[in-house]
Amino acid sequence: MKKVLTYGTFDLMHWGHINLLKRAKELGDYLVVAISTDEFNALKNKKAYHSYENRKMILEAIRYVDEVIPENNWEQKIEDVQANDIDVFVMGDDWKGKFDFLKDYCEVVYLPRTVGISTTKIKKELLLTASK
Repeated sequence: MKKVLTYGTFDLMHWGHINLLKRAKELGDYLVVAISTDEFNALKNKKAYHSYENRKMILEAIRYVDEVIPENNWEQKIEDVQANDIDVFVMGDDWKGKFDFLKDYCEVVYLPRTVGISTTKIKKELLLTASK
């Protein structure tokens, strides 16, 4: 069985997230998604709208996702790859080159982002609408 791993916050789920998860799943048989915990988001100075538990529940309901694990820190990726017998590590191409150190442990793939959508864009549009 070929196992794939990706990481993200996955807050305010949109079709770009679904597109990434679908393409990641197509690279193997089993998709593990690591999502940032609320505590890790705080360390990154990032605030998610949904809690870790709610984001986890949403991801577990998506048919492409086989397992959801917590991302607690930046350094855990090698450990996650080894502990979960990962064959392919996948991230959006906005991270291109940042995870090449994992090539000693598995294949690393950077997928193109879905054009025209991002959580940042959604938040900006919501703020604009609220200020009118």
